[in-house]
Amino acid sequence: MAVDFGAGYAKLNRRVGNGGWSPLDSDRYQWLQVDLRARKQITAIATQGRYSSSDWTKHYRLLYSDTESNWKPYRQDSNIWTFSANWNSERAVRHELQHPFVAQYVRFIPLDWSEEGRIGLRVELYGCAYWADVISFDGQGVISYRFRQKKMKILKDVISLKFKTAKGDGILLHGEGQQGDYITLELQQAKLLLNQYGSIQGHTSVSSGSLLDGDHWHSVLIERYRRSVNFTLDQHTQSFRTNGEFDRLDLDYEITFGGMPVSAKPSSGARENYIGCMEAIHYNGDNITNLVRRRKVDTSSFHNLTFSCTESHSFPAFFNSTSSLQLPGRTDADTVSVRLQFRTWNPSGLLFFTPLMPGGVEVSLVEGKVTVHIYVTLGKNRFSAGSGLNDGQWHSVHFLALESIAMLTINGDEMSTVRAALPIQIRTGGDYFFGGYFPRTDLSPSQRSFQGCMQLIHVDDQLVDLQSVEQGMLGSFENVSLDMCAIIDRCVPNHCEHGSKCSQTGDTFKCACEGTGYSGATCHNSVYEQSCEEYKHLGRSSDTYWIDPDGSGPLEPFRVTCNVMVLTCRAADVFVIQVNAVTSSAEFCEQHVAYTCYKSRLLNSPDGSPSTWWVGRGNEKHFYWGGSGPGVQKCACGIERNCTDARYYCNCDADLRQWKEDAGMLMYKDHLPVSQVVVGDVHRSGSEARLTVGPLRCQGDRHFWNAASFNTPASYLHFPTFQAETSVDVSFYFKTSASHGVFLENLGNPDFIRLELKSATVVSLSFDVGNGPVELTVRSSTPLNDDQWHRVEAERNIKEAVLRLDKVHREARSAPPQGHTHLQLFSQLFVGASGGQRGFLGCIRSLKVNGVTLDLEGRAKVTPGVKPGCSGHCSSYGMHCQNEGKCMEKYNGYSCDCSLTAFDGPFCNDDVGGYFESGTLVRYDLMSESSSSPAVKEGNSGVLSAVGNLTREELSFSFSTAHTPAVLIYISSKTQDYLAVVLRHNGTLQIRYNLGGLREPFTISLNHRNMANGQPHNVNLSRQDRLIQLYTLPEASDTEFNLVKTVFLGKVFETGQIDPVLIERYNTPGFVGCLSRVQFNRIAPLKAALRTGVPSTASIQGVLVESNCGASPLTVPPMSAVFDPWHPDSGNSMIKSFLWCYFACFKRIQGNYHVQGPEKMIGKVVRVTSVVQL
Repeated sequence: MAVDFGAGYAKLNRRVGNGGWSPLDSDRYQWLQVDLRARKQITAIATQGRYSSSDWTKHYRLLYSDTESNWKPYRQDSNIWTFSANWNSERAVRHELQHPFVAQYVRFIPLDWSEEGRIGLRVELYGCAYWADVISFDGQGVISYRFRQKKMKILKDVISLKFKTAKGDGILLHGEGQQGDYITLELQQAKLLLNQYGSIQGHTSVSSGSLLDGDHWHSVLIERYRRSVNFTLDQHTQSFRTNGEFDRLDLDYEITFGGMPVSAKPSSGARENYIGCMEAIHYNGDNITNLVRRRKVDTSSFHNLTFSCTESHSFPAFFNSTSSLQLPGRTDADTVSVRLQFRTWNPSGLLFFTPLMPGGVEVSLVEGKVTVHIYVTLGKNRFSAGSGLNDGQWHSVHFLALESIAMLTINGDEMSTVRAALPIQIRTGGDYFFGGYFPRTDLSPSQRSFQGCMQLIHVDDQLVDLQSVEQGMLGSFENVSLDMCAIIDRCVPNHCEHGSKCSQTGDTFKCACEGTGYSGATCHNSVYEQSCEEYKHLGRSSDTYWIDPDGSGPLEPFRVTCNVMVLTCRAADVFVIQVNAVTSSAEFCEQHVAYTCYKSRLLNSPDGSPSTWWVGRGNEKHFYWGGSGPGVQKCACGIERNCTDARYYCNCDADLRQWKEDAGMLMYKDHLPVSQVVVGDVHRSGSEARLTVGPLRCQGDRHFWNAASFNTPASYLHFPTFQAETSVDVSFYFKTSASHGVFLENLGNPDFIRLELKSATVVSLSFDVGNGPVELTVRSSTPLNDDQWHRVEAERNIKEAVLRLDKVHREARSAPPQGHTHLQLFSQLFVGASGGQRGFLGCIRSLKVNGVTLDLEGRAKVTPGVKPGCSGHCSSYGMHCQNEGKCMEKYNGYSCDCSLTAFDGPFCNDDVGGYFESGTLVRYDLMSESSSSPAVKEGNSGVLSAVGNLTREELSFSFSTAHTPAVLIYISSKTQDYLAVVLRHNGTLQIRYNLGGLREPFTISLNHRNMANGQPHNVNLSRQDRLIQLYTLPEASDTEFNLVKTVFLGKVFETGQIDPVLIERYNTPGFVGCLSRVQFNRIAPLKAALRTGVPSTASIQGVLVESNCGASPLTVPPMSAVFDPWHPDSGNSMIKSFLWCYFACFKRIQGNYHVQGPEKMIGKVVRVTSVVQL
C-alpha cells in the first residue's frame, strides 16, 4: 500500500494525500484501527469513502478493546452488529450508538465495498473523556467498607460497580447481619447472581447475564427500596420483589467487596473470592474506589494493592460454520498430543482432525460429548467422554495417542480419563485442522465445522502462538476471528415466554413450548380461549377446558368445567389473581353470605363498631352484609326495614337468646370474592353462630362483546402507544360491508405497525422495525365484506410474524438473522385508521393487545363519528339458536328466545322433561270448554300456533319407561277426532288417528322392538293431509283434525266421546316414566306445565318431577377425532351450554363454619373458599 493511502489519512472530511485509507488488498481480513491514547466513552461514529474516488465501504463491523488485544465486537439487538455505511465517496453516514462503550482502541472491519473500486474509508469517533479508579483483585484481597453505625437497618440501597474477569466464579460483594439477613453478589459459572437478597423468613435469588468471564467490562446497578428491587446488568433490568415480610435489610457493621470477610459466618459457605478488576464502585452515595485510593477503608488483606488492570494472556479464536484453522505438527511421529479449551452452544462440531499415514484421528463434539474417531482402512474406532459440554462454558480437552493406547481427558479430570486400544500404529501426517475441514477426500471427518471459541491450543505439547498465525508466520486460517471470542448467549435475556425452555446454537435460539399452554416461536400466544363465552361461540359443547383470562399475559391458564350452570376448576390450582381476572370481565357477580346467630351480634348496629367483617378483593375490609351495599353498615333487614327489632339494622344485633339469621347477596362486584370473614363476638358464654359463605356467581363476559361502530371513513379511536418492542399480539373481530379499510395502526420513525383490510378477501399485517417494511397477507376463499363477524389474530416477535384469519387462513414470516429486532413506536394507537385515509367502516369488537382488552365502548362514547356497541350479532351467531329458537339482538351480544320451543337454555337445546308417577297427567287446553275460541291468545307463552281445524300437525317428544301399557300423548277435540300415541302391552309403539270418515281409528303399529326398556326414545310424527311420514291415510279418511281441544300427557281424563279401546287397554294405571321435549305443532305443553311463572292453560294432576329423562340433547355436530387442545381429558359429558359457570379457588374447603364461645381471643378468622360461577 502506498504511503498516501495509509491510515493517517483516514480522518473524516480529510482530502490530503489520497483522501483516505485504502488497503492494497480488498478482503475481509483488512481492518483500520484507531488509538484514542486513553480510555474514552464512544457514543457515535461516522464514515466516508475515500475522497473523490470509487473506493468506499458499504458495511462494516466494529471491535473495541482497552489493551489492543482480546477484542470485543459491538453488539446490538442480540447480534454482532453490522453497520450500514457509504454508497459514494463523499456523503458522511453517522450512527448514534444504541449502547455507548468505553475503550482506548477501536477497529473498523470492512465487510463489503464498492464494486467499481475497492475498500475506502474515512472515519470519525464521537464521545467524551472517561476516567474511573480501577482496583485489581487477586483472589486474596478484600475491601472492607465499615458503616458509620455498628448495625444498620437499611430501607434503601443503591449499589453500582463495573467489573471484568476471566474467571467464572467469585464473590463481588457480601454483607450479612446477626439476624440472618445478608446480600451477596457473585459470579457462578459466568453468570451474575444477586443471591438471597432478603430478610428474615425471606429468600431471593435472581440470576442475570451469561458468559461474563470474557475479560470484558460489565456494569452492575442494584436499586432497592423496601422489598422492590431493580437489578441491572449491561442495560438489561430485572424488576422484582424480595420474599419475606420485612422491608429493612439488617446488616452488621460492614460490607465487603471482592470476597467474604474474615468474620463471615460458617453458614456463608467457602466460596471463591473474586479475581479480576473492578472500577466505579459506589455504595449508597459513597465512592468506594476513591476511598480505597485515599486509604479510607480497610484493605489490609491485599498483599499488593494495584490500581491498574493486568492484560489478558489468552488469545482466543472465534469460529463460524465456514471457519478453518490449519496448524503444523511433527511429521512421521508415533504420538498425537493435542490440548485445547473450547466453548460453544452447538451440540455437535469438529474440534480437530489430523490425517495419519494411513487413517486419521477426529476429535469432535457429538450431542454434547467429546467423541474420538480413529479411522483405519476397514472402519473406525469410537469412544467418548463428558456430557452437556455445549453449555457455553470453557471446557478443556486433552487427547493423547501413544504407542498402542489412546487417552481422552475432559476438564483436567485425570480420574475420569477414558482409555482405548489403538487399532493401528500411529504415524502422523503433520497437519492439524481445527474448527473446520472442507477438502473432499477419501477420508473425511464426521463433523465438518465448529461454531464457538477455542484458546490455549497445544500441538505436540507446544502452545501455539496464534499471534504468529494472525501475522501469517505460522499455519493458515480462513474466516477465523483471532484474538476475540464473539460467542453470544441468545437465551440471556430469555425471549422464551411463560416458563418455556430456551435452547440455542451459534446462530439462533429455540423455545420449547410443550406443556406450557402457549405456542409460537417464543411461546407468546395462549392456545386456550380467555373465557367460557369464547368457547361457547366456537360452538363448543359442555366439557372440561383450559381458559387463560389474560391471553398472552402473565397469568397462567387453569382448568375449568364449562356447562349450562357452572365453570369449575380442578384441585386447588386457581389463585386470587386468576379469580380477579375472570370476575373483572364479568357483567354481573354476586355471593351469598349467611350468619345464623344465638346471642351473637353481627355488625353491632346501629352505632357500635362491627363485631364481624369480611375481607374481599385486595385484602380490603368491608362492614356491610349480604343484601346491603358499600358504605351502609346494615344487613338486608335493615335495608328492607323488617328486622326482628326495629332499633337494629341486623336481626343478630338484637342479641336475642333464640336463633336468628342475617343473610343475603353481596352484589358489589369490585369487592368480591369473599376471602376471609372475621367473627368478633365469640368471647361471651353461651353465644353461638354459624357462618355460611356461598359460591361467587358471575355472568357474562364484557370483554368479549366490547365493540364500537365506525360510521364514517374519518372516524377513529385512539389509545396509548403499543408496548411492542420485542413481542406483541393483537386479536379482534370485525364485520363490514366495505371492501377496504385500516383496522389499526401505530407509528414510529421509521417503525410502524398496521393491520388492514386490503380488499374484500385480503387482510394484511405490515410493520417496520428498522430493516425495511414487511407485509404479510392472508386471503379468504369467501368475501369478508359479508357483514358477518370475522376474527383476526396477529403476532410479531423477534423470531417471526404471524397473521391468522378466522382460525383457518395463516401466513408466517421469519425475522432476518441480522438486523433490528425492537419495534419502537411513539404515536398513539389509532383504531379505525387516522387522518381519514382508507378509514374502516363497520364494527370492531373484543380488541385485545397482549391479552388486555381495549375499552372500545368507553372511548366511543366520547368520540364523534363512532358509536358504542354494534348491532347485527344474530347474522353471525343466530345459527347457535337451535330447535327453532329465535335469535334476539342485544346491545352487547345476543340471546336465544326459547319461549316458542319445547327446550330451554342459552341455545334452546336443553331438554325440558318430567318424571310421571302412576296416575300423573298433564293437561293443556287449546280451547275452552264452553266455546270454540282458543283458551289462550296466540302469541302468549305456550301457544305456538293457531288452533281449530288442522290439515297439518307435527308432534315430537322423547320418552323412557319400563312400564306398559300406557298413554303417552292424547290430543282430543270437540268432535270425535283425536290423535293418540300409546305403548302397548308388549312395549311396542302404536299411533292412533281418528279424523272422521272411517268406522275404526287408523292405527300405525311399530312392532320392530320393545321400547319399554328404560332407554330414551325419540318420536317425531308429521302429517300433511292424508300423508303421515311414510304412511298414507285411507282415501275415505277426512283430512282435517277438527276443533282440536286438549293435549293430555301420561293419562287421559276427558269427558265426551273417547275411543273405548284406548281407555280400556292403555289408560290404566297411567304412564310411569319420563317424557321430555314434547311439542305439538308450535305448542310445548309439558314445558308450559313445568314453568309455573308463565301464564298458560296447562295443569298437573299427581306428582311430576322435572327431569331431562336422560335423553340425548340436540347439539352442534361433534368435533373431529383429531387432538383438540381445548379438551385436556377425553370422556363423555352431558352436552349443555355456557350461560353460567363456576370454579373453586384458593386452597381451603368451603362450607359452614361454627363459632362458639367463650374464646380467649378478639376474633376468629375464617378463611373462605371462593367458588366462582359464571
